[in-house]
Amino acid sequence: MGRTILVGLALLATGAGPATAMPGWLTGCWSEQKGPSWTEECWTSPRAGNMMGSGRNGRGDDLRSWEAMQIERGADGKLVFYGSPKGAPRVAFPELSSGPREIVFANPQHDYPQRIRYWREGMDLMAETSLMDGTKAYRWRYKRQLGS
Repeated sequence: MGRTILVGLALLATGAGPATAMPGWLTGCWSEQKGPSWTEECWTSPRAGNMMGSGRNGRGDDLRSWEAMQIERGADGKLVFYGSPKGAPRVAFPELSSGPREIVFANPQHDYPQRIRYWREGMDLMAETSLMDGTKAYRWRYKRQLGS
């Protein structure tokens, strides 16, 4: 019996499905400009089951906020988004759902956000944070920064 068949039978026996691929379509640096306000996010390409991200936003020359982010595979095989705003302890948001160009992470115990969604619309990267029911949503439409 081939290895592929054995792996498939093992997945069926445990009820586990195939692992979600890392969202390589996030890779690069992205920005949104709304008048003097700006937001930027950069993601490394997937490597060793990990993607590192950073984000910052501000107004004009003033930095308002920044965040260190990470996507990695959890013990259950699903992806987990970790956010650490302004150096605070990181918070885990396990994968809720995913598709070829979309991924949703959620943590209903967190105050805000509880849900983090990324998806692509054409060449743009979309991002949305909200409560679990979709209320208090805030959305970004990022354009790829030149050179990334």
